[in-house]
Amino acid sequence: METACRSLSIAASGLNALEAQFAERDFSATFLRLIGVIMNVRGRVIVTGIGKSGIVARKMTATLTSTGTPAIFLHPADAGHGDLGMVTPDDVVLMLSHSGESTELGPIIQYCKRFAIPLLGMTARDNSTVASAVDICMMMPDVPEACSNTLAPTTSTTVQMAFGDALAIALMEMRGFSADDFHKFHPNGRLGAQLLKVRELMAKGDDVPSVQEGASLLDATIEMTRARLGGTAVVDQNGRLIGAFTDGDLRRAVTGKQNLTEAVGRFMTPTPLAVAPDELVHEALHLMHERNIMLLFVCDKGALVGAVHMHDLLNAGVA
Repeated sequence: METACRSLSIAASGLNALEAQFAERDFSATFLRLIGVIMNVRGRVIVTGIGKSGIVARKMTATLTSTGTPAIFLHPADAGHGDLGMVTPDDVVLMLSHSGESTELGPIIQYCKRFAIPLLGMTARDNSTVASAVDICMMMPDVPEACSNTLAPTTSTTVQMAFGDALAIALMEMRGFSADDFHKFHPNGRLGAQLLKVRELMAKGDDVPSVQEGASLLDATIEMTRARLGGTAVVDQNGRLIGAFTDGDLRRAVTGKQNLTEAVGRFMTPTPLAVAPDELVHEALHLMHERNIMLLFVCDKGALVGAVHMHDLLNAGVA
């Protein structure tokens, strides 16, 4: 337990040191230069590194790619055996190396110099080969590793990973990368389902139960039975949503021995909760849980355009 807590404390110290770097004028100015180069590149960000830095580079590549910055990982061991061909003059190379002395990076450095490809670096050694070779170098804090012999890459890779996330999110916000864009890159799984819009799951047209405010309880009951959504919208003559009538409302009306010819407007819930068609479905799900309802109507500028049921969200994998 003591060892585990000590490791976490050292990792936290490393992250604090990285955050402190951003408060320094030289570091922040270098970061802005780095952002500027990546924002203006016509091609992709080629991320590379060996060993544990290579694993971080793979993760950084995935995060950049999924947040709007085209990126690809280049393994240094394969670079000199033909994979350098993936690097074009329109690209920029981002090189990760804690020590800055990984010999496997040599061919990549030489290639970038030969063909004038922008070379960016991340290292903790300011007098290293990588620091000297790159066009822009982000100096990572030289933090102690968490292991007892201070050799196994632990804190240093945590710092690299955190910097990669900070870089990706900064680029994402500068590009105005939206939830819609994110959904395009994450169509599968629960995350993709949560990023769906209500219009993609809602019932439309004749599948949306609705009656006029002057309709009878019997008319509303027939309409609910037809649509099988557990309720019906009540609309005015212009098709604007003015109320909702559900199975619960019907039971209460029947319990009160009301005449089924009476107007549904007397028993409906006025101004019911509704969402817009471009609302994210996870927001609709939150509203349903909050209000303890199963059916939510969808309106566009007040006009009824759809209905979404809790079962639709469950079937889509949102909940």
